[in-house]
This record gives sequence, C-alpha cells and structure tokens, in this order.
Amino acid sequence: MRTFAQNYQKMITQLVRFDWAIKHLLRNKANFVVLEGFLSVLLHETVTIHRILGSQSTKSASDDKYNDVDILVENTKDERIIIEVQNTKEYDYFHRILFGTSKVLTEYVKSGKPYSDIKKVISITIAYFDLGQGQDYIYHGSNNFRGIHKGDTLMLSQEQKDLYNKGQVYEIYPEYWIIKAEVFEEDKVNDKLDEWVYFFKTGDVKDSFTAQGLPEAKVRLNRLKLTPKQRADYDAYEEWLTRLAAYRETEKADALDLLKQGVQQGKDENKIEMIIEMYLDDIPTGRIAKIAKMTIEQVELIVADYLKSTNK
Repeated sequence: MRTFAQNYQKMITQLVRFDWAIKHLLRNKANFVVLEGFLSVLLHETVTIHRILGSQSTKSASDDKYNDVDILVENTKDERIIIEVQNTKEYDYFHRILFGTSKVLTEYVKSGKPYSDIKKVISITIAYFDLGQGQDYIYHGSNNFRGIHKGDTLMLSQEQKDLYNKGQVYEIYPEYWIIKAEVFEEDKVNDKLDEWVYFFKTGDVKDSFTAQGLPEAKVRLNRLKLTPKQRADYDAYEEWLTRLAAYRETEKADALDLLKQGVQQGKDENKIEMIIEMYLDDIPTGRIAKIAKMTIEQVELIVADYLKSTNK
C-alpha cells in the first residue's frame, strides 16, 4: 500500500505526455536538452539542436480527430530531423511519412545549388497505434544498393566521400524510424531507448531511469510547472484523449452489433466477434489468423465484410 509521502511525491512529479509537450514545451530553446537526449539515444550519437525550422502541424483544437504533432529540427550537422507523434490510425500513414520527407527535401534545396547540397533527412514517427504488421516495437529503415548478381553493396568513391562528406551511400538518403509506443510492453525495459519508449507510453519516468534527456524531462515537463493557460490546454487535451478512447470502444461495440446481424451462413459468430475485436485493437492480421486458427485470407475477408458493413 502506498504511503501518503509516496502518493504526494507521485502527485508533485506528474509529467505531461510527450505528445503534448513536443507541441507546447519542447520548441522552447531552454528545453532543447530533452529532445537532444532522446535523439542522441535513438541515433547513437551526440545530437545538438541548432534550431527549430518549423512545424508541419499548427492545429490547436483538442477535439481534432487527426490531431498529429510534427516538429522539424535542424541539428549542428545541418541535417533535418522530422519528429511526428500520431495518435489515430491512418491506413495510408506510410505514404504520409514518405510525403513528409520528400517535402522537406524539396523545400530546403536552394535554387542554383548542386545536388550535393541536399540535406540529410531523418524521419521519426512515434505511433500510438500498431502501424503495419510486425512483432517489434521499433523499426529502422535506410537505403542501400545491393548487387543482384554479386550481392555486394554499392559504395561511394573517395572523390564522392570528399564531396558529400559522407562515408556510405545510405547516409545521403532519408532514414526512417518508427516507434510503436502503444504495443511496447511496460515491464520489459532493457536499455536506454526502452526507457524513452516507456515514457512515451506511460508519461512517467522511473527513478531508476538514466537515459540522456529523461532527468531533464522530469523537471521541465512537470505538470505543476505549467502556466494556468498551459494547464487548461493540457487538461483539454487529456479530455480529448479520454473521449477518443470512449469513441473507439463505442465504435467497436456498434461494429460488432452490425456484424452479428449479417453473419454469413456457416461462419462461427463467436470467432468473428473475436477477430473483429482483435482487429480493432490493432493486432496484426497474421497474428489474428494464428490465434483464430484460420488463414490470413479468411481473416482479411471477415475484416473486409466488417469494413463494408460500417462504410469504412
């Protein structure tokens, strides 16, 4: 049982969620140390933020269903880093990530400059839904060219290394990081990056955590340090998240009711219900098929019937 002192300590160290902080607090130069810590841990190098170039999202309405958060950072290596937090599911989200990096590439190329002046872009997505199908919660993508006959990796010449100030071809192209915070298992914190993902999911930093940037986050993102206006805005944001969760539960219940009314002959109603519940909980189709002891095609057919019945 918690003592009064423990409860009081938890209350005074309550932190705001990262997805809200990145929009309202972390653009402040005084708080760059928090973002620098996260980026340094993720990229395995010391990252220093030179400036915030802008924001892809200027939405402030807390009840916006697609309330996304984008921030564009320029580090001291003259690289562009996009950090985006996404709360709601979008089936074309991979395309959106591609569009975001392409836009940054083209917008920051100066007219009359050679192609070698193109800046490196790193795209980081923190998703609060199961984006794509996969068993991990952190994914990294980069661009390499491999020979289809010899299996070798295409390398830069020494002249190109000197011209681009790069050692490898992949360093020229955009890199992508996807962190699926929602599917992270909170009891399995194994390294410094896991400490950050734990914070993304729970909004809490344990006393034992030592990852770069997190000690500063405990101080600078303390809810009690918010101004009255910031506190009102944050309260409204938390209320929106609560309504979003309730909306999803209602949507799930309505979908199951509709599906029960139109169950096709020969299908197991309980199994259909279970499949739709898992689908709405963002469980990958392959895993659903394994649990339900069905083929992926059969699961996809049931999901397609559900989507059709709810006009999604």
